[in-house]
Amino acid sequence: MHTFKFLTVIFLATLIGSCGSNSEKTLHDFSISSNAQKNTIANNQTLTLSINNPKNHTIESVSYKLNGKAITESLDLSLAKLGHQTIEALVTYNNGKQQNTNLKLVIVNSTSPKIFNFEVLNEYPHDITSYTQGLEFYNGELYESTGQRGKSKLRKVDYKTGEVLENIDLSQAYFGEGLTVLNNNIYQLTWQSGIGFVYDVNTFEKKSSFKYGKSKEGWGLCNDGKVILKSDGTEKIWTLNPETLVEQEYIQAFTNKGKISNLNELEWIDGKIYANRYQKNGVAIINPKNGAIEGVIDFSSLKDQVTQHPTLDVLNGIAYNPETQTIFVTGKHWDKLFEVKIIEK
Repeated sequence: MHTFKFLTVIFLATLIGSCGSNSEKTLHDFSISSNAQKNTIANNQTLTLSINNPKNHTIESVSYKLNGKAITESLDLSLAKLGHQTIEALVTYNNGKQQNTNLKLVIVNSTSPKIFNFEVLNEYPHDITSYTQGLEFYNGELYESTGQRGKSKLRKVDYKTGEVLENIDLSQAYFGEGLTVLNNNIYQLTWQSGIGFVYDVNTFEKKSSFKYGKSKEGWGLCNDGKVILKSDGTEKIWTLNPETLVEQEYIQAFTNKGKISNLNELEWIDGKIYANRYQKNGVAIINPKNGAIEGVIDFSSLKDQVTQHPTLDVLNGIAYNPETQTIFVTGKHWDKLFEVKIIEK
């Protein structure tokens, strides 16, 4: 009796193993080939695709998709989003059988970023205790969000004098991050709590809160007048619906060499996204359509022009003032706010 049971178990295990093996082989009947070198290709090229068919099946049709959208086997990449992308293929073969296969691809920018310098036009006082996370002008007023648990705050500031006009202290549970102002609402992120807050810009009263989606952390915010853009500490910048604050899609910040991560505070200036990079005293200029880093501003010399002290930290905080058509930058625990003009090297 025991011998019979033992043989039955061996037979079933062999059968299951055989089925698994056959299924695995079926999954690898086809694969996608491309002209991308080591699966990396620049966006000034045309991507060409084909199907590897080592078993010589009779292929009836192939349909390709990039990020869920139908494409052809020859694709001009000039309008494609940069970064890590997935090409999917549905192969129909042998009288109606179908099989899916995919190809992981990296699309990079075709040109290297331009390098920009700057000229300081004016210097203004800045609260040296502020661990600046977000900075933005709205109707001529400067709004600032600061970090550190127990020290995080939201402020409206007279930028010329440094006087605090409005102030809200966040709960000690929250580490304040970036902000943006749109349609008379202030949107403020927190770092790792997965939650953001909405305030009335006129009264500073908290109206609501919102949760993050796939972006697990909150870093920076800006807006283009219609939608909100959010960084999460990676190379991704997410588009948020301004009504629901739901994440809709994202771009990935890439140069001609690869991704640039740790994107932090954001600002929308003349149709481009300007992004501080955490622990770097510079700003990346990003194309909002495809994620291409088109320029880099070197602000490293500014840190030497502020009071040197033990808690002095990196550049962070960039704001465009439409009234003066100039850019303002500061840093974490800096005692100065700089008004600058950008110059190409």
